[in-house]
Amino acid sequence: MNSERTPPQWRADLALALVAMVWGGTFVLVKGALADVSPVLFLALRFSAATIALGVLYVINPSGRGARGGKCGGWTGGIVTGALLYLGYLLQTQGLRLTTPAKSGFITGLYIVLVPLAASIVYRKAPQPAEVLGVVIATTGLGLMTLTGRALEIGKGDLLTVGCAVAFTFHIMVLSYYARRMAFEWLTLLQIGTCAVIGLVSFWWVETPMLHWNRQVFIAIAVTSVLATALAFTVQTWAQRYTTPTRTALIFALEPVFAWATSFVLTSEVLSRRAATGALLILAGILLVELKPIRRRPHQRG
Repeated sequence: MNSERTPPQWRADLALALVAMVWGGTFVLVKGALADVSPVLFLALRFSAATIALGVLYVINPSGRGARGGKCGGWTGGIVTGALLYLGYLLQTQGLRLTTPAKSGFITGLYIVLVPLAASIVYRKAPQPAEVLGVVIATTGLGLMTLTGRALEIGKGDLLTVGCAVAFTFHIMVLSYYARRMAFEWLTLLQIGTCAVIGLVSFWWVETPMLHWNRQVFIAIAVTSVLATALAFTVQTWAQRYTTPTRTALIFALEPVFAWATSFVLTSEVLSRRAATGALLILAGILLVELKPIRRRPHQRG
């Protein structure tokens, strides 16, 4: 019998917002490090270091050692979610080489729209009106924050990034399924470990490896592996036990907002009026879903 209390949903949503803050906050750090390390090798090192950290915690934590006894999954859930997660990162990295960072950010963010569509198909349940409107508003805001110039042109890099958005969509959906059926410590360790294994066996043929060890690269790997990977994905896996895939995707739209906030603090980057409007729309879309001022009325017979 599971005696774990179910926390209020706002706590799970707040935890996901903190994850988005961590990811957005490390953007500047990673961008600087990639001048001295090739992208896929960086991912392999990041996930490997995170796996070691999670492995140590898993051994130390008694609840983690007993995590295999969950109702479902064993190894399957972690391997599938890990493969989808790494596929998303790989397609995003390869697409970024052939498209602009702005278009990459927007196209990747399209999982905000794809997740509710996938959820409605899988669960055969239409999203609430507030969720639909919130997703539309947040996606519009994401476009205002990221898209500039000839954004309607579609190239090979853009198509690869579309594949990234699809991979992240399925990752959120599959993780939501397994997070309710496996202990989140074990699930997190398996999915990050899977990413590490795939990264280590593939980086040498996916790209020409390049690595110049320096202080910036070391700090970037340390911070992203511990905070943006080990901690962030542990929190995400826990939080998705108590919230919906749609809310998860929508809250993650905050990532570019936090990325700008970090850039403003560290480099004094000023947000344009257009981008500031986009940031406000993202916040408005999330608040609309959280507060639910619009609800579907139950059908009444006349």
